[in-house]
Amino acid sequence: MASLNLHHLRLFRAVACEGTVTGAARQLNLSPSALSTQLRTLEDSLGHDLFERRGRGLILTEAGRIALDHAEAIFRSAEDLAATLRNARGGQRALRVGALATLSRNFQIGFLRPLLGRPDVEIVLRSGSQGELLRGLDSLALDVVLTNLAPPRDAASPYLIHRLDEQAVSLIGTPARLGSLLAAESREGVPLAALLTRHPLILPTPETALRATFDALVAQLGVTVRIAAEVDDMAMIRLMVREDAGLAVIPPIVVQDELGTGQLVEAGRVPTMVESFLAVTLDRRFPNPLLGELLTRGGIDVNGYRSGPLGKS
Repeated sequence: MASLNLHHLRLFRAVACEGTVTGAARQLNLSPSALSTQLRTLEDSLGHDLFERRGRGLILTEAGRIALDHAEAIFRSAEDLAATLRNARGGQRALRVGALATLSRNFQIGFLRPLLGRPDVEIVLRSGSQGELLRGLDSLALDVVLTNLAPPRDAASPYLIHRLDEQAVSLIGTPARLGSLLAAESREGVPLAALLTRHPLILPTPETALRATFDALVAQLGVTVRIAAEVDDMAMIRLMVREDAGLAVIPPIVVQDELGTGQLVEAGRVPTMVESFLAVTLDRRFPNPLLGELLTRGGIDVNGYRSGPLGKS
């Protein structure tokens, strides 16, 4: 294969993003015929057609999709190089962070807090599914992925998994729902089975690790619970428990502000349930130095809040 022409690769990426030669040519200030000629040269160089025509638009072939993934990685590496050299001259440096869409916002802020407000740092934060974020990490579009789901890892895995923090999971509700109960039984603790059967519950969705652990605990206790809601977003669970839709099964960090002000109260920890907060990175030869500052910091600050254990079940 002839030497790859990066200019042609950049033109190809523009066409892939626009979906038409005409649109990309307008953006690049080229004539459509000139752009088409250079695309054909790239295809001849690679030995594969990169597009197929669908109606008036162009759709990537399988080879085109592979080429686009590599093009993104190549240009991202070029941006990394430029950013590294700018940083050496004292310029601003970016940290690109991907966060699982359902992950606690309080945890995300706690992780990023040492960099917030620094004039030499730009934080680029993207949310998405686990698969989307790991693909972004693979293509070097992201420096780190924050998640509570450990990706599969074996001898061939490219991922490094950093355990940042581990939070107990609690039953949390409004003072109107829990206040008198906790006051009456504060000395002996609140029986877990009684809480689970007496109140409707706001739970994570069944596909989460937390929910699987909770369902196993309920089966072990031999109780039947009433589910008020199944929610895949911690921010929505936070809102629902504030509206007194039921007791939430969540890590206290999710509602640390409400616990601090007394808007919500904690019945106590749920035995055997913990949520791990992870940072996933790649073993890169030139890792982002900003990331090292965060990963060496240890656990996430939850404003000194500590959970208390439930009584015997």
